[in-house]
Amino acid sequence: MDLKTVRLVFKAVILILFTGNIFAQDQGPYLYKPLKIDLDEDGDAYLRFIIWNQAWVTTNNLADDDSKLQLSASIRRARLIAYAQMSPRFLIFTHIGMNNLNAENLPALGNDGNSSQIFLHGAWGEYKIHQSIYVGAGLHYWNGLTRLSSQSTISFMTLDQSRPFYPWHSIGITDQFARHLGVYLKGTIGKVDYRLALNNPGRSPLGDGKDYSVDFNPDGEPLSHLVYTGASTLDGDGYKTGNTILTGYVKYNFLENESIKLPYYSGTYLGKRKVIALGTGFFWHPNGMYDTEQLQHSSILHFATDLFVDLPVKGGAVNGYLSYTSFDYGADYISRWAGTGNVVYAHFGYYYDRFLTMPYIGYSYGKFEGAADPIESLNIGINYFLTGHHCKVTVEWYQLLNDYREKALTLGAVSKLSQFRVQFQ
Repeated sequence: MDLKTVRLVFKAVILILFTGNIFAQDQGPYLYKPLKIDLDEDGDAYLRFIIWNQAWVTTNNLADDDSKLQLSASIRRARLIAYAQMSPRFLIFTHIGMNNLNAENLPALGNDGNSSQIFLHGAWGEYKIHQSIYVGAGLHYWNGLTRLSSQSTISFMTLDQSRPFYPWHSIGITDQFARHLGVYLKGTIGKVDYRLALNNPGRSPLGDGKDYSVDFNPDGEPLSHLVYTGASTLDGDGYKTGNTILTGYVKYNFLENESIKLPYYSGTYLGKRKVIALGTGFFWHPNGMYDTEQLQHSSILHFATDLFVDLPVKGGAVNGYLSYTSFDYGADYISRWAGTGNVVYAHFGYYYDRFLTMPYIGYSYGKFEGAADPIESLNIGINYFLTGHHCKVTVEWYQLLNDYREKALTLGAVSKLSQFRVQFQ
């Protein structure tokens, strides 16, 4: 990729950002108001809708010297949430939508089976027993392990969840797009809020639960005999096992408490809140793994701790996040998104109120037993907020090193993925 092409992409990005400034100056009567229908005179019972779309334009791999610049358009997310607060104690929630519609899966008439489909992302009911205890059940997003495991896709501080999807380590493996079927407890006790879920795993994991260490081994052989199919493999006595996942997350709020009405943790409040939160979480899947050589099951246990800071300062706001996660699937095993080993992730952003912009940087470092080299990712970008998170443009340069699970990277050939991304939300 020549320097002239990179400069052309950069100039186009700057043009998009400064053109957006024209529309942000006079918002008039179009300031955001919740789409809410009151069901009683006091507004305590209501029906609310949340609708959003995220459109992307991305380049091909700029680290591949033999390729020419290509731009690809896609719809990253198109979603609809409807939830009803039927009484002070009872809530019903439904979430539908689709993901990743692009030229390769765009069918001529919109009805091919392999195209991007609208499907159920969430459906649960919840009852308040006490301020400190809510109980709910269904297809839910009350995830454990880290804050980013239940991150809001509307209020990302960065463009998106950074790949590899370490916080969404179970995505498509034991869940449906980061949502599990199960029951959960949540609540707030003083400065502490918590979420705890008992779930059933899905039985059709991406890649059939294979050990992806095969992609990191020059011999083309997996380094372990483990597969993540314990829930769909009978034990030695012919009985089903591995059918339960227990996961949870607890955090302490040093300043303001955050809302737990919905499971989605905000990426940044843009200076409207004062939040410093320290959290810890876990994910435990007994008998989730299966050893094809020993013909026996083994368990999965992940731990994590994280720190989130989002504070107003003179002229804007600062945002920072740091997490450490220990993954354990079994010796040398690499899953689709994580692997046995340790991961550190951090990001930092600064919101300039005067210019409605927020430049940021994010970095992850993963060291897995089944990979000789660390997997690293770097995200450098800027948000432009026309109307807060409700209408924004994000531009990002993204780089991924040594993750041979990605189609663009090949062991011994191409080890780096670099691309520009532009998102309009």
